[in-house]
Amino acid sequence: MKVTVLCSDERHSKWPGLADWVAARRSGTTELVTRVGQAQGGDILFLISCSEMVRADVQARYRNTLVIHASSLPQGRGWSPHVWAILEGRNRICVTLLEAAEKVDAGAIWAQREVALEGHELWDEIAAAIGAAEFELMEWAIAMAETVVPQPQTEDGATYYRRRAPADGELDVNCSIAAQFDLLRVSDPYRYPAFFDYRGHRYAVRIEKQDKENA
Repeated sequence: MKVTVLCSDERHSKWPGLADWVAARRSGTTELVTRVGQAQGGDILFLISCSEMVRADVQARYRNTLVIHASSLPQGRGWSPHVWAILEGRNRICVTLLEAAEKVDAGAIWAQREVALEGHELWDEIAAAIGAAEFELMEWAIAMAETVVPQPQTEDGATYYRRRAPADGELDVNCSIAAQFDLLRVSDPYRYPAFFDYRGHRYAVRIEKQDKENA
């Protein structure tokens, strides 16, 4: 089976895990690409954190074009769903495997997995936990592509998240760390760092765990 994984940004927290997954697959042909133009065709095209529009003619090169989206669809369509969910105080994230559709995140659902967080995980640990569910779904899709019965979504209860911007990482210098901990822990220090403005300067903030036994 020929599989293409399309992830638009090599700096994305998901990239290292995707590269390892592709390298570990020994059956069939699997490739990891960053641009739609590199998707030449095959059996399955996985769109993982893909920021480009994938036209119908590109999808037609594959038997199935699938998206993995970290929300309980139809709730949480749109961008960065797990980040918004954590900022809303949630620690259970539903990861959904669905078919690509013209309307964003509205395709038929193939399967779902739930990720349980404890509330202390930082951005890279969150990415790893969600990534594990994603890889499980990708393996499932490859194994079940011939027999899966996709479940169409309804529009009842559909909600949408907007695209996050760098400004969404701004901390309030007058608020406590505890009040802003979720914002700190979801902020990717390489792509969208947390920051604050104070006394005429802007400061980027990065946190990392230093447990007592390792101090």
